[in-house]
Amino acid sequence: MFERKEARYAATALTTRLTETAAPRLAPLRLADLDPPSLPGAGWHTVRPRLSGICGSDLALLKGRTSRYFEALASMPFVLGHEVVGDLDDGRRVVIDAVLGHAARGEPPPHAGAAPADGNDYGHLTAGPLGAGLQTGSCKRTGGGWSTEFVAHDSQLHEVPEDLSDEAAVMVEPAASAIHAALRAEVAEGDTVVVIGGGPIGLCAIAALRLGSAAERIIAAVKYDEQQQLATRLGADLVVKPNEIRRAVRRVVGCRMTGDLLSGGADITVDAVGSPGSLADAVAVTRPRGSVVLCGMPGPGRIDLAPVWHREVALLGAYTYGTEHLADGTSAHTFDMAFELVRSERLEELVSATYRLEDYAAALRHADQAGRRGSIKIAFDLRDERR
Repeated sequence: MFERKEARYAATALTTRLTETAAPRLAPLRLADLDPPSLPGAGWHTVRPRLSGICGSDLALLKGRTSRYFEALASMPFVLGHEVVGDLDDGRRVVIDAVLGHAARGEPPPHAGAAPADGNDYGHLTAGPLGAGLQTGSCKRTGGGWSTEFVAHDSQLHEVPEDLSDEAAVMVEPAASAIHAALRAEVAEGDTVVVIGGGPIGLCAIAALRLGSAAERIIAAVKYDEQQQLATRLGADLVVKPNEIRRAVRRVVGCRMTGDLLSGGADITVDAVGSPGSLADAVAVTRPRGSVVLCGMPGPGRIDLAPVWHREVALLGAYTYGTEHLADGTSAHTFDMAFELVRSERLEELVSATYRLEDYAAALRHADQAGRRGSIKIAFDLRDERR
């Protein structure tokens, strides 16, 4: 459970600028025995998690690196966890669309069959009996996946095909986020695409771009050996260290340097990290009038936007998933596409380790150090705790 304790949160933010190991100990997070959340009304279900992943956005929060923009979109104290595969009382095994959208709040949907994240007005996110809460994992009323049970609405539930393991299913939510980012990029035939970041979202984005786009070349900037091997397996044509990405793109596309930026560059860059440094790299290697897709959740930080202005680079946000309007004129929910991506690319192999809830401090340290420890996705295993 994450609590509003400003002093501890500020101490976490300060300390994690100096060391990467203090966040779980200092963050205002604790293991607690709580009454389970009650069902808010018709169409709601109790979900009992099997596996619940640790996301980069969770780690950013626990390290004090989250934008204050989100303060109005959360209700504390809340239970973290939005990458969930779990069971309903009727026996169905489901994964969770994390967004607490219009249907969950009793608001009119923006269109018939709208997914939770669809729409052009987010005023409903703080309204109604649920109170503030962008999604499961940041809403006091619903609970979250780092627990033995929470509640979710019909609109959030996607039944898991029988042939997928729990480890495969827990990768569906991050895979859906990556697919949405790949589709936001609108890759044209022959494009050169750069992906910055070798965590779960970055690797899934590489897979989504290779299978679902007309990209001619995919260049990946990833830091660690295990990530580099997986990036190659999932479809990257060239894999380099982050500090080599400018030189690598320059060599591939055949352009010059102008100061610290390339004169030309990739047609599209997907930033799956979300730091000021990764965004600066993304802008630096994207050609004039190209696009940068922000897939990793950005936090506060300074970046010089003059190159974005001068080069007329488009910055595109890619938040979660929803109804995707495809090039052939059809539409689909991103989760349906994610089930297929997880299956075809064996993304369950990205689940590196699982922990019991009581070992949350060790789990968070492992997740925070995953790359250097040769790991990708860390998750909580609730299957034994429900017995």
